[in-house]
Amino acid sequence: MPTLLTWMRAAAATVALIAASTPTLAADPTPDATYDAADTWLCRPGRQDLCSADQTLLSIAADGSKSAVTLRADPNAPVDCFYIYPTISQDPNGNSSLKIGPGEQRAVNQQFAPFASACRTFAPMYRQITLAGLGRVRRNEGGVDRELAVEDVRAAWRHYLRNDNKGRGVVLVGHSQGTSMLIELLKRDIEGKPEQKLIVSALLPGINVLLPAGADTGGTFRTFAVCRRPDQTGCAVAFSTFRDTSPPPGNARFGRATTAGMEVACTDPAVLSGQPLRAMLVRSVNLLGQPGAQAGWQPMVTGSDAAFVDLPGMLKARCVKEGETSYYALTLDASARGNRAADIPGDIVVEGRLWDDWGLHLIDMNIAMGNLLELVKRQGTAWAARK
Repeated sequence: MPTLLTWMRAAAATVALIAASTPTLAADPTPDATYDAADTWLCRPGRQDLCSADQTLLSIAADGSKSAVTLRADPNAPVDCFYIYPTISQDPNGNSSLKIGPGEQRAVNQQFAPFASACRTFAPMYRQITLAGLGRVRRNEGGVDRELAVEDVRAAWRHYLRNDNKGRGVVLVGHSQGTSMLIELLKRDIEGKPEQKLIVSALLPGINVLLPAGADTGGTFRTFAVCRRPDQTGCAVAFSTFRDTSPPPGNARFGRATTAGMEVACTDPAVLSGQPLRAMLVRSVNLLGQPGAQAGWQPMVTGSDAAFVDLPGMLKARCVKEGETSYYALTLDASARGNRAADIPGDIVVEGRLWDDWGLHLIDMNIAMGNLLELVKRQGTAWAARK
């Protein structure tokens, strides 16, 4: 696996590539028949896979006491979730293969598997820009094809619609490069088309979704609005997380608008869910496979095999808009800490230096995952009622 330093140097040079407008469409390089193969899907309903296993959430109270809750896949969930994972492939080429690797498995385990408790889960493989591909872009070596990744996602979507949807509501779920893929899918295949009526919501953290200042529509999308109410459907949830003590700096990759008259969308999952912040932080290694090293974290979670950890009352978050920045600000309430660890994993630190321009990008999905699960249930109920 590339070192964190290699990955970060490469990734820092390619955010613009991932978020950039896409070139003219080419012929679909991945026939829909590819997605007839079981191993081109990380998750599908009705089988044993990464999303069918129970997920355990360990809740640690201020006095140090622990309790566990098990999330189980719901085979009768009323809506579907269609997930596109972030940049995670360890394949050596500029674009990944369609063979499942440890990075893709880790992304599903950390970001998507819990959604099986709220929806039927669909997670296709796609030939994404790899970690190695990011390095190629940084060195201007070529050999990276973003359109290949986009067309794979579109092909998987068409396969899902033809074979699985049957008029069901769909929640689109992505992060980082995955979110950029879903943005393209929404713009090319959904917005303004009959399929738009199927969209329960789109969870789009980890990439800047732009809006005209003060508006709910326009910018990245023509008519697709951001979510403002718990019962609103056919809308987007978008945010990028930074610590309140370290807001997006001038060179921030996320949370800072660079287009005149535009601002970055921030929608608060906790407010939309009607609940306090409910984190599902990763217990052991982070999204890139490195152990959480923040003070007191590992001793606190040792002895439990739970995949996720919540620290109720200690973590708080809210959308903050300051000048050109608009971001989801995470606060660690020291007065509510009690016997718990002083900090949480999530920052990117390389050779002792904090990469503050990335904020808490690695844990965007986990900061409010409990709230996102509740929101999916609420929106699914609202969508079904309107249907």
